[in-house]
Amino acid sequence: MNKLLLSLAVSGVLFSGFSQAGDFSNNIEKAMESEIRSDKEKKRDRNRKPVQTLEFFGIKDDMKVLELIPGGGWYTKLLAPALAENGQYYVAIGSGRVAKNLLNQPGFEKAKVLSPDTKMSYNKELGDYEIDAVNFNVSDLDAVLTFRNYHNLITSARKDLNVAVYGALAPGGIYGVIDHTRRHMQKDNDENGRRFDPVLAIKEIEQAGFEFVDYSSLHYRADDELRYEVGRKTVSGNTDRFTLLFKKPMK
Repeated sequence: MNKLLLSLAVSGVLFSGFSQAGDFSNNIEKAMESEIRSDKEKKRDRNRKPVQTLEFFGIKDDMKVLELIPGGGWYTKLLAPALAENGQYYVAIGSGRVAKNLLNQPGFEKAKVLSPDTKMSYNKELGDYEIDAVNFNVSDLDAVLTFRNYHNLITSARKDLNVAVYGALAPGGIYGVIDHTRRHMQKDNDENGRRFDPVLAIKEIEQAGFEFVDYSSLHYRADDELRYEVGRKTVSGNTDRFTLLFKKPMK
């Protein structure tokens, strides 16, 4: 799989900003030591590699960054304080827990929720989530990031979301996507519901107008056979995850 992604990346344009994020990386390292993070969250640092991941995506401390579907706020607790002084952190879609439990805490006052009325609802027939019409009401974001969430959405929701992300980014803005890897063209089964085909992700996101820039092997795991549900004890916390970088064209 990595060889295939590499061959696709060869034709991409290297993103020039990702090597200039030193100050931001220092901010992330400081946020990693914050007392607001639980011991359980800190134990995941070694596996999730937030500093290296955000360096790969080219995030800088003066950027306007939107995180999609933040869940319990694992990345929120890093990104929001790291961007607080010079940049701007936003969350959108599935942001209720973060808005209630975190954004009212000291140090997170500057963070904002975009498209707060957009709802996710579970489609029992299709076995994944739908999203209401998405409009972030911005067009000048520098980056949009989503971590291990792309697989949660039905096909139409992914399409609508990618289009909305494209519209929310300024020209040259980046779209970073990480998710658990599924075998290429593998059909749905009882073990792969929380995995996604990275080649399909690339095709779908390119169809929204994005350029595929690069991929990283930061989260490649050779011992994940891509056979089992990501929550199984044999793979939990050690899944192979694809890490993809896209860019909105300048014109």
